[in-house]
Amino acid sequence: MADSQDGIEPDWRQATCYLNGEWTALSEAKVSVLDRGFIFGDGVYEVISVDTLDGVRAPFRAREHFVRLQRSLDQVRIVNPLTIDQWLDLTASMIDRHPWARQLVYVQVTRGAAKRDHPFPAGVEPTVFVSTSPWPAIPAEQVEHGIAAVTHVDERWLHCDIKSTSLLGNVLMKQYAIDQGASETVMMRDGFLTEGASTNISVIKDGVLSMPPNTVQILPGITVDGLKQIAEAHGVPTQVRPIAEPELRAADEVWLSSSGREVLAIVTLDGVAVGSGNLGPMYRQMHEWFQQAKRADATRWAQRRERNPMSSQPDEMRFNLMQ
Repeated sequence: MADSQDGIEPDWRQATCYLNGEWTALSEAKVSVLDRGFIFGDGVYEVISVDTLDGVRAPFRAREHFVRLQRSLDQVRIVNPLTIDQWLDLTASMIDRHPWARQLVYVQVTRGAAKRDHPFPAGVEPTVFVSTSPWPAIPAEQVEHGIAAVTHVDERWLHCDIKSTSLLGNVLMKQYAIDQGASETVMMRDGFLTEGASTNISVIKDGVLSMPPNTVQILPGITVDGLKQIAEAHGVPTQVRPIAEPELRAADEVWLSSSGREVLAIVTLDGVAVGSGNLGPMYRQMHEWFQQAKRADATRWAQRRERNPMSSQPDEMRFNLMQ
């Protein structure tokens, strides 16, 4: 894919994608209508953010994403077609093929194409799809002033710990937020906080950062795990425990986090101010620490690329992946 010219970025639909071992134009990529990802939502995915920091274009916590991908694949009993290092090389090649300083790399693995029947088919190769698209800057208004959120009963299925492509429940919850003029829906099940429609939720009270434990009701979050590690590295006490709805509503600060939104402060919940109704002091500090963590991760990514120059040679990398 050619670099942008005259400061105009190419249309994302002109991107190149990786599909079942081949690089192809995104607009020309095709999968079978019998693919179980299409018929049953029988697949898993990851989204990895890529930013350019100090001249280094790198994904954030890429290895952790592929560890979670392995966990999701194990949960649904799909054999991982690549090793983690091969996934990392493929990610590097995907980034290199596109000009965008900020990208969101999308990875999807489905069980593959087979006769429509509910039981797992035998002898079917997984469908592997990887693409990328421009990642717009997070609006300064949201970073500097926070966002509004609403609450809703968590009506989704009971395996939210799998990052499944079956996201209808999450889509309905996200649209509920949009319909209410908010940016996110914060969900509760049986009176306890679970997560957002497309984010993890953390609460701060009396200087302690708390987040719900990973159960089948919550997707283990790469970014929220990063927040916990960052907080602990700077001496901020953290807790992983069930959080009751009254605690959520009485919190000093509430944050959402995800790969695409990083960490943002929720300043109103169902129209009621969270804490002072403004950005809290812990959020301001965490936002700064988070950017520092991204730079450190970018340095590690650059060092890996130096040790493994193959990842900067997309065609040779593809050949090796196919062996």
